[in-house]
Amino acid sequence: MLKILTHFSRLFVGILFIISGLIKLNDPVGFSFKLEDYFAPDVLNLPFLTPLALAIAVFVVIFEVVLGVMLLLGYKKKFTLWTLLLMIVFFTFLTFYSAYFNKVTDCGCFGDAIKLTPWESFTKDVILLVLILILFAGKRFITPLFSNKTNRIVTVISLVLCGFLGYWVLNHLPIIDFRAYKVGTNIQKAMEIPEDAPRSEYEMSFIYKVNGVNQEFGMDELSNLPEGAEFVERKEKLIKEGFTPAIQNFMIEKDGEDYTTQVLEEPKIILVVTYDLTRSSQKGLDKIADVVALAEQNGYKIIGLTASLKDTYQPILNRHNVTIPFFTVDGVTLKTIERSNPNFVVLHSGTIIQKVHHNDIEKLNLN
Repeated sequence: MLKILTHFSRLFVGILFIISGLIKLNDPVGFSFKLEDYFAPDVLNLPFLTPLALAIAVFVVIFEVVLGVMLLLGYKKKFTLWTLLLMIVFFTFLTFYSAYFNKVTDCGCFGDAIKLTPWESFTKDVILLVLILILFAGKRFITPLFSNKTNRIVTVISLVLCGFLGYWVLNHLPIIDFRAYKVGTNIQKAMEIPEDAPRSEYEMSFIYKVNGVNQEFGMDELSNLPEGAEFVERKEKLIKEGFTPAIQNFMIEKDGEDYTTQVLEEPKIILVVTYDLTRSSQKGLDKIADVVALAEQNGYKIIGLTASLKDTYQPILNRHNVTIPFFTVDGVTLKTIERSNPNFVVLHSGTIIQKVHHNDIEKLNLN
């Protein structure tokens, strides 16, 4: 029985680590954004790691894939098992912390391909922890798949291929786009909520101070509040989640005015997306002028979208001779749209026609 469980665990854990790692390796920038969420002061309070988020993301996802390969090969069994155990113990703590304190609502375990709630992520890690413990119990049944030399060669090849994939997507764009803003998406339609869509249901409760002590009352108890009760706050608890549109919080503003509809109705427009201009590629910013010239030749309007403050980014734009108007959009939304900084998005009446990394502006197809 233990032998069967060990073989099953070996296959399941190895394949899951490879799939999870490859999905994140397809979009390491997205995973780095998730790590930045964890490093935030109100979560793990490790802000000094934020500048290293991308490097850590690339290392972790490549290591995750290679570990999965090593487990399937049965190569360096002791090192592989102990590393898997340490990783899953850490991830289990992290997902429990996120779920219990509601700090990071999506762990990013499978990137944007598969969204998991914090408790679903924690459950997944607990299952993996149990399976890895089974591997320890049945480690005598984990035998090498090939000779030591062949296993080493396969491991090195997987490492090299992962390194090449990581280099490619960082200098271009993800090979597969799992995000809500992928090519072909009509942003207006993706924000719509159908009339017959199920609505979220909430349970309301009210906190009142009674004799100096805060007490919670339900809706049906409000008519019988104790004398002298003082209202403190109202709470809402989600009972049933309703329909959630694929795109939320997409709003384009400038000087307090909403330009979202106006921009999305433009027949031909290019969006220069850069969530933080202070962190933009200098080389990429220099290329904006070339894109402006292309846009003008082909009848396109062109604007910039950023979450940076104008006082912060205007000197940067002046330094790179960028004269297009910039509008304000929520930073999280921009991080979801872009995977290069800056990134160029071509829209036709609100539909995403093309997305181009600043290294690939020659691929812009402005019909």
